[in-house]
Amino acid sequence: MKDSPSMRISLALAAGVVAAPATAATLNVTIPAKSVAEYHRPYVAAWIEPAGGGQARTLAVWYDIKKKGNEPGTKWLSDLRTWWRKGGRSLKLPADGVSGATRAPGAYRIPLPADLKPGSYVVYVEAARENGGRELVSVPLTVPVRAASATGRSELGAVSVSLR
Repeated sequence: MKDSPSMRISLALAAGVVAAPATAATLNVTIPAKSVAEYHRPYVAAWIEPAGGGQARTLAVWYDIKKKGNEPGTKWLSDLRTWWRKGGRSLKLPADGVSGATRAPGAYRIPLPADLKPGSYVVYVEAARENGGRELVSVPLTVPVRAASATGRSELGAVSVSLR
């Protein structure tokens, strides 16, 4: 039998040589349904930063990516005030793998970066909605990952980190 790269990978997986990343985890974000006369989907940003402060790393930013012209969808990203100050204003948008359209109410999963070094972090999720409110939810996170959660009060529902 000829030795192929896929055969070697299969053997390594079977032998336990190749392990899943220590941070194979997911950020779970819930956008609650609102009973209001005029509902607009919220702009949402999610990012992670070291617990003691430091460089923020954007995980996702959901905004009106199709809106162009004099008032493009990016115009209101500064309403996500905390994310905007932490690094949003310097992010070149659309950012591949990070930018996306606004989401309807429901539950969504965002993969956490697999290259996080062991330590303490804080995951933030911020939402702002036209004719609505603004909310920031933070979840403390330790790598290697252990489950953690928090709950929003108005614009966000449950926000949690779980193992994939």
